[in-house]
Amino acid sequence: MITSPTQLLAVPQPITIMDETEGENFAVFRDCLSTTLLEKRNTKSEPKRRRRAKAAPTNAASETSQQQEAEELADFIEYLAHEIFENFPEELKEIDYRSWRNSQDLQDQFSLPLTMDSLESLNLPLSISETLKTYSLIAPDPTLSSSLPPTAEAFILPALSAYLGTLTTAPPATRETRAEECEICERSWIPLSYHHLIPRFVHEKVVKRGWHKKEDLQNVAWLCGACHRFVHHFKNHEELARDYYTVELLLAEEEVQQWANWASKLRWKGGGVRRR
Repeated sequence: MITSPTQLLAVPQPITIMDETEGENFAVFRDCLSTTLLEKRNTKSEPKRRRRAKAAPTNAASETSQQQEAEELADFIEYLAHEIFENFPEELKEIDYRSWRNSQDLQDQFSLPLTMDSLESLNLPLSISETLKTYSLIAPDPTLSSSLPPTAEAFILPALSAYLGTLTTAPPATRETRAEECEICERSWIPLSYHHLIPRFVHEKVVKRGWHKKEDLQNVAWLCGACHRFVHHFKNHEELARDYYTVELLLAEEEVQQWANWASKLRWKGGGVRRR
């Protein structure tokens, strides 16, 4: 299993010409895939209740090492995302809310939550499985017990689920609050999605208990995919609604600060793309 991005070898970047929609969708998929790999790297620490704690001082050598590690991981994510995305069917590369809404075939094949049966039609080439095995991202033998995903499809499942969830969700009623950068890691060139600061699953409960007013339930923060997934793993819905219902409250936690510091170092050499 990969324990550090420094274990990843430098890989040549494929040259691919995409239309505007495909380019935007590739950026979304790359961000979703990066979340999967970052979750493997980032071991969740014990919850810390202390707020506004100062991060431990780092020397220049440590900072340089972290930056190099982030650059190597970004190179690998870029390569792997291209290799997988280019083998998606065209309708999956170009999917958006409108095409999803108007296509019963897409809904039948890729309804969430995805299952392994949903991915049978992808026909991923053997080279993808070999790449994932090389970097210990899937099990070398799918018939043997392992903590790793057994197949390339199983590895891709979380990233593809997040990709579809981002692109097929109806846009919010208003975009007046849209930020120009992720409100956690502050990356300004990466696709953003909206996060309900008071999770929808507990809206009825928080109003009944008097934690929030009804008019506050639609408050959102604009986050990149990696930070969005991190927030939902950081605390459960009820804790987010009760204690972390603003970006400021989230950023007051040391664990969130440490995550944001790491995520902000991940940058793609190809530069940014226009956001959706």
